[in-house]
Amino acid sequence: MKTFIHFQDVSKSFGQTKVVENLDLAVEKGEFLSLLGPSGSGKTTILMMLAGFENASSGTILMDGERIEDLPAHRRGIGVVFQNYALFPHMTIAENVAFPLQMRKLGKAEIAERVRTGLERVRLGHLGDRRPDQLSGGQQQRVALTRALVFEPKVVLMDEPLGALDKQLREEMQLEIRELHRRLGLTVVFVTHDQGEALTMSNRIAIFDKGRISQIGTAAEVYDRPANSFVAQFIGETNLLPATVVGADGEGLLLDLGEGARIRAAPATGRPLGAGAGALVSIRPERLSVQPAGGAGTVEARVDDVVYQGDHLRLHLSRGPLRFVVRSERRASAPAIGSLAQLRFDPADCAVFPA
Repeated sequence: MKTFIHFQDVSKSFGQTKVVENLDLAVEKGEFLSLLGPSGSGKTTILMMLAGFENASSGTILMDGERIEDLPAHRRGIGVVFQNYALFPHMTIAENVAFPLQMRKLGKAEIAERVRTGLERVRLGHLGDRRPDQLSGGQQQRVALTRALVFEPKVVLMDEPLGALDKQLREEMQLEIRELHRRLGLTVVFVTHDQGEALTMSNRIAIFDKGRISQIGTAAEVYDRPANSFVAQFIGETNLLPATVVGADGEGLLLDLGEGARIRAAPATGRPLGAGAGALVSIRPERLSVQPAGGAGTVEARVDDVVYQGDHLRLHLSRGPLRFVVRSERRASAPAIGSLAQLRFDPADCAVFPA
């Protein structure tokens, strides 16, 4: 694949506050890249610098090998979709979609054909004469997406575009945007703080913390092999347990969780951890299994709650100050609240980080 967008050592400050710091990020042509992170981590600022609505404080931004920092927004060939849709309320749907084509001075016949094709592609061809306030939130979102695509941009930027939709509609639009991306071969940079959204839609995910990339990789890479405790906590749910390293052998690390509980884990990522070092152990709820007390588990714990979640059970257990969450298949027999159970840790499923 060819690098299409490249941020080279890009920083952005607002006054004394550095929002993006020494960013080096490459986006491939035709890729769907999600920028994921908490509020204030720099995601939207990166999008605005790429769109031309903000200037970088330092560094270089390349698109298709050409520098674009000094190129005005309307000459970058970028489509943008915002969370609030930004549709013109006094225009019809067809007029909204036609607007970027008119600004580029296309002929009337070509504008009419592109508007017709674009609206039909998102199943709104019959609503072209309505105004935005006559459409549902999902329909308005599809119009905003069509307007961003109708002039055949080099890249489409989306800033929390599904945040205002209800859960069911948001999930439907995720699949719709994903399908459009695949069918049209679009290059998409997508900003979200919703981990599930990023996991569902992206070829790769860049996870930001305080203006820097903590990890970038496929959904499976960042979920199954988090680079640090921040990523482990932010992407999906995890049990993050404080521990002390007892030692290491051919089977990995031996870790003391306190309260008389010891587990084995795969070797730590990054710098090695010696005996006595503090550590954090991350294990996903679905990677823990529960056995009856006296069974072949590793850590004995008390069952505090069993929550029915439809397709699975969510078990809450404790051992002294240690807290565990387990996702269990519904067909499995649920332990009784107040009973003791054995938690089973597979060393390969435990990620270990320096404390």
